[in-house]
Amino acid sequence: MAQIVYTTVCLDDVPTEPSDFFPLSVNYQERFSAAGRTSGGFFKREGKTKDHEVLICRLIDRPLRPTMPKGFYHETQILSWVLSYDGLHSPDSLAVTAAGIAVALSELPVSKTVAGVRVGLVGDKYIVNPTTQEMEHSELDLLLAGTDSAILMIEGYSNFLPEEKLLKAVEVGQDAVRAICNEVEALVKKCGKPKMLDAITLPPPELYKHVEEIAGDELVKVLQIRNKIPRRKALSSLEEKVLKILTENGFVSNDSTLRSNFETIAEILEEEDEDEEIIVDGEVDEGDVHIKPTPRKPALLFSEVDVKLVFKEVTSKFLRKRIVEGGKRSDGRTPDEIRPINSRCGLLPRAHGSALFTRGETQSLAVVTLGDKQMAQRIDTLDGVADFKRFYLQYSFPPSCVGEAGRIGAPSRREIGHGMLAERSLEPILPSEVDFPYTIRVESTITESNGSSSMASVCGGCLALQDAGVPIKCSIAGIAMGMVLDTKEFGGDGTPLILSDIIGSEDASGDMDFKVAGNEDGITAFQMDIKVGGITLPIMRKALLQARDGRKHILGAMMNCSPPPAKKLSKHAPLIHVMKVKPDRINLIIGSGGKKVKSIIEESGVEAIDTEDNGTVKIFAKDLSSLEKSKAIINSLTMVPTIGDIYSYDFCPSKYHDSPIWSPFSTSYGLCHISELSSGWLPKAEDVFKVGDRIDVKLIEKNDKGQLRLSHRAMLPDTDPDNSNVKQPTGKLTEDAEETSSKSPDKDSLKKVSSTPKVTASSKRSSEDDSVLPSKKFVRRLVSSSQDNPDEDKTNKSSNKEAGSVSGKDENSLVSGEA
Repeated sequence: MAQIVYTTVCLDDVPTEPSDFFPLSVNYQERFSAAGRTSGGFFKREGKTKDHEVLICRLIDRPLRPTMPKGFYHETQILSWVLSYDGLHSPDSLAVTAAGIAVALSELPVSKTVAGVRVGLVGDKYIVNPTTQEMEHSELDLLLAGTDSAILMIEGYSNFLPEEKLLKAVEVGQDAVRAICNEVEALVKKCGKPKMLDAITLPPPELYKHVEEIAGDELVKVLQIRNKIPRRKALSSLEEKVLKILTENGFVSNDSTLRSNFETIAEILEEEDEDEEIIVDGEVDEGDVHIKPTPRKPALLFSEVDVKLVFKEVTSKFLRKRIVEGGKRSDGRTPDEIRPINSRCGLLPRAHGSALFTRGETQSLAVVTLGDKQMAQRIDTLDGVADFKRFYLQYSFPPSCVGEAGRIGAPSRREIGHGMLAERSLEPILPSEVDFPYTIRVESTITESNGSSSMASVCGGCLALQDAGVPIKCSIAGIAMGMVLDTKEFGGDGTPLILSDIIGSEDASGDMDFKVAGNEDGITAFQMDIKVGGITLPIMRKALLQARDGRKHILGAMMNCSPPPAKKLSKHAPLIHVMKVKPDRINLIIGSGGKKVKSIIEESGVEAIDTEDNGTVKIFAKDLSSLEKSKAIINSLTMVPTIGDIYSYDFCPSKYHDSPIWSPFSTSYGLCHISELSSGWLPKAEDVFKVGDRIDVKLIEKNDKGQLRLSHRAMLPDTDPDNSNVKQPTGKLTEDAEETSSKSPDKDSLKKVSSTPKVTASSKRSSEDDSVLPSKKFVRRLVSSSQDNPDEDKTNKSSNKEAGSVSGKDENSLVSGEA
């Protein structure tokens, strides 16, 4: 077995203080030695938990927590280390199964074994625990965990997968989990430790009845308060009242069966009044007051922790009862009703894109930043390949969003998990890097939260991407679904009640949190957590169909965004020019040790220049002028001259008949014979041009040695077509021309001319110059490059395009909303 995950479970000997949260911690680590590597950096050892390791910790924690019994307070720690990695399978599903087996073998009082599997969909075939290569072609990435009879957790991402295909994948995964659990059960019977059932401590059963008697009527009224903060304050006040009665003053009960259980408490609390005199019958004198002894009712006292736990459970019970019996939730909505939605874009003028999405009392501020490759997020994995993410979403949940004061520090595990869910939800709608070569960062800051903040990040992020001018494929939305499973308890017919767009109290008191993102046609991401023993496929089908209706409603509301997304690049966004050069000329741009590319950046003033081995060059600039300058320099270094190309260069005459035309950005030049400077005869070139003039020339000949022959006459209009066949003798690239060129300042060899953007330059002529020209004019036929040399690569001229219009067929493209 090439892949090994080592997992341990340890418990504290002494239980902690009772609480409503099971004290479970999970740590997962991928040892680089598992792949025969060492970690980078100075210390050469694993350090801070990486984001993807945090995500796997959550995958282990979420299915195990619902199986832990209430009343068990021994702190539990699960450690999971990858010791051997085969490079073929992701170790996360194996880590979930290993943790489930370790817990089943331990003393933890759980009754069910948990296992996890990954399911992929390649073509029409569902694959259990596929390889990483198979996952590259999969339409679905589903990780499922559960027991032999129910599903506890699912999380996955897909490319607009229909609901029915997702349900089929869940069914396949559940069958695989059942097979694993059956095998583990046999192992537990053979090697498992006795369970610590005697360590379970629950509040006194009679306490539930007392809390309902004290707070029941007021709870009904408090749970009808629609706004979160006033409802929370009212519940807190009511809880304090219940605590004072049951922990300080004591609750007086009429139940005689409870009286005997609290005799000691009654004896402590009740003292005889010294002023009262009890006189026995038969010994009463006239004028004395006869007071008959009356037995006092005992006052019942309970621990504060037990009262708080019971109060929370009773509150949850009343909330669920109100939903099932009355069909109304705390905020007055029906089970499938969506909260009011409001959104606006462009509220941050300096950001590249921004959106404020509000749904009920949940609000997300999404901001998009566009940048170059240096802004990409680097990820170090066991495979040893440094991966760069060109799109990532970062989610922040400050304590102020729930009206609290708290510590601000590194992102919590919850923030990392919610951010990844929103990121993977939006990823399928992004354009390819060829069409939109920017690195994209989305920040979602939750400014107010009352449930479903991760799905609000999906909606706000989608609008912010459009506002930044990112050409997304379609709009998507996210919604969180809840459930009340046992409706018979509250007079229902037993059918599970599915809730759309749940709020925080429904998440805490309900039995399910099922987040689904996508559009009307399919799903891009989903995440389900169960707080009970598990759900079945029919329940999940009903939840998915109701979620689809909810997404349609939200997408319709997002279309009414005011102001709407700009859908074009901001003027503050960087410009990106994408060009193609021959791969063997990339080194000419980079230079020795990167010196050349650094000099180009410094000379032109651009932000960065990225090169790839396939010949792709990306130029990042803040303004068009610096971009054009860097583009011209690169063209001069890498250009392959093609007959028919047109250039604009400085005029630099020689004392002979061949005039070199110099590139303004390099020492490369070609030769233009004096006969090619004008349509008529010239005694000398200075009669028409002067040094430094910018003239347009056309490449008309290139010999085997790479020597270039240019013509300005080929650019002039045909003024005398009748005499077009009459030509003056023209100089060719003969040995004399070579000798002439050797006398020029650059006498090593004739170099290839480099291409720059065409600039219209007027040749300076006077009437006196025209008078010396003969009446007959000689015009050379314009030669197209496709006719002269169809096999040679043609140098493309740069074209400015709006964002999202960059085509893979264009060799040179400018991505800019302003250009």
